Order: sequence, then structure tokens, then C-alpha cells
Amino acid sequence: MVELRDGRGAQQEETRILASMGLNLDEQKAVDRFRKQVVEPSMTKLVVLDFYADWCGPCKALTPLLEKVAGEYAGKGVVLEKIDVDAEQFIAAQFQVRSIPTVYAMFQGQPVADLTSARTETQLRAALDQLLAQLPVQGGNAADPGAPSREEIAQFIAMGDQVLAGGEADRAVGIFSQVVDMAPDDAAAHSGLIRALSQAGRTDDAAAALTAAQANPALAGNPQIAAAKNVLELAGSRMDETELAALRQRAAADPANMEARLAYAEAAFASGQRDAAADELLAMIEADREWNDGAARAKLLQIFEAVGLEDAWVIATRRRLSRLLFG
Repeated sequence: MVELRDGRGAQQEETRILASMGLNLDEQKAVDRFRKQVVEPSMTKLVVLDFYADWCGPCKALTPLLEKVAGEYAGKGVVLEKIDVDAEQFIAAQFQVRSIPTVYAMFQGQPVADLTSARTETQLRAALDQLLAQLPVQGGNAADPGAPSREEIAQFIAMGDQVLAGGEADRAVGIFSQVVDMAPDDAAAHSGLIRALSQAGRTDDAAAALTAAQANPALAGNPQIAAAKNVLELAGSRMDETELAALRQRAAADPANMEARLAYAEAAFASGQRDAAADELLAMIEADREWNDGAARAKLLQIFEAVGLEDAWVIATRRRLSRLLFG
């Protein structure tokens, strides 16, 4: 049974957290971040506030549960926000966080419930249902009270991208699958699902997801879907370490064998070794940029599109390519 916290105590907690008098510059910045990340959304939404750390094993176990349930309740006005206690020590101190994970429910700038003990989906859903029944939380939008807002969809897509970038492809598949269900016409959601499935080695499922996206008229010709298709095509070269090592040795033994070098570069990228793939392709371009109608350069550009043209690694590697071609 979840009990709403005393309003006066919660208000005092909020005042202590948000007060800027006497704070140094770093503390004021922390307060501003917290206000934008948590307090402002909580004016209309129920914010599930998760205090965690990257080194915390129980936190890693709890996070997928929080993400899944928060995604299911997004249309009801539930938002998940995570606070890294190492990066935000001042905020954690104001909440008197003594152990992690610690999870609070926030509404209208106030902590209204301690959800730390809700460690199963059933317990968390029951707690959220009770809070939503007691609080005037705004869910969805005027056109469809059960539909998540654009901001909520963007939040979950960003979460999926972060999880995928961290190498947890299976978790990312779960997140993006839920977002696709919530927003079937969102290109970023479909792109994320295809990329996550590809990275997880589930190429058949990724191909099916790509087919479904391409059949949606709202997504026809979308560049994000095209980028995801590139990821899937590149993932087709994925192999185990023994096979990859054999390709590497074959390419190194005969630098004139461009076909072998290209096969190695493709397999290296599909296996997550993008630096090795880029190094090999750049070396091929330097040796013979016109080989096979510029196949090495075309493959490198395909990799850029798959990773994302705004990605820091892509930007740095494009500079290397530019210096090679025009330097």
C-alpha cells in the first residue's frame, strides 16, 4: 500500500532542494538541471525519480523494470527520470539518499511516495495505479487521452538510443518495441527498433521490422528508415571472433587483395569494431581510391549513414577521409 507523503514535509523538502540562496555556482546549476528535468515535468505528470549509479548492480537490475512499466504508463502521465548520484551529489544529498537504488514518485514539485520497495512489475504497477487514482495527473493529450505526448515519445526514444549505445541491444529492443506500439508512425522509433534488432544479431526480426516500416505510408522515403536499412545490411556480415580473425589475417597477408580487405572491414563493423573497419577502409582508399568504382569509400559512407552523420565518431572519421582525399 503506497501512502502519500505529508504535504508540509514534502513542501519543506522541495524548498530546501530548489532554494538558491547561499549556493555556490555548481550547486545552483544542479538545482537548475533538477528543476528542468524533474520539477517542471512534475507539474502535470507523475515523475518516477530513480537515483542510481553505473557501478550499482541492483540499479542495473531495477532499471529495465522501471523503463518497461514507465513506458506502459506513459499515456497515463507517468514519466521516468534518472539521477546519477555520482554526477548529482548535491541533489542526492538533498533527498538524503543513503543507499541505491532509491526511487521516489514526484508530483507538482513534491515527493509524494517512496517507491524503492516496489521491486517487481506487479508491485510497481499497483503503486502507480494507487497514486494515479489519488492525484490529478494529466495523461495523454486532448485528442486522445490515452496517447503519449511527443515529449514522452522523444524521452523514450532517447532512452533507447542511450541503452543501445551502451551495448545493451536486447534491452533497447524492448524499449523501442514499446515506443513503436505507442507511436506507430514515428520514424525514429522504427529506426531504433531495426537498429537494435540488428545489433542484437536478430537479423530476420530486423528485416521483418524494416518491411513493416517500409509498408507504412507515413514512413515512406524517411531518411531514418534508410539509415536503419544500412545498419541491417551491414549486420549481415556479422560473425564470431574466430571467423573475424581469419578474415583479418587473410587481409593482412595480401594487401593487394581488395576483396578480402573489404570483407574484413564489413565483418569488423558488423562485429562492433568500427575503428578497425574505418582504418581498413581508409587504408584501402589511400592505396587505390578508384578500386571497384570507389567501393571502399562507398562502404565507409554507408557506415557513416548507419551510425549517424551527427555522431562524434563519424565527424572525426569524416575529417580523416577529407584529409586523405583533399589534403
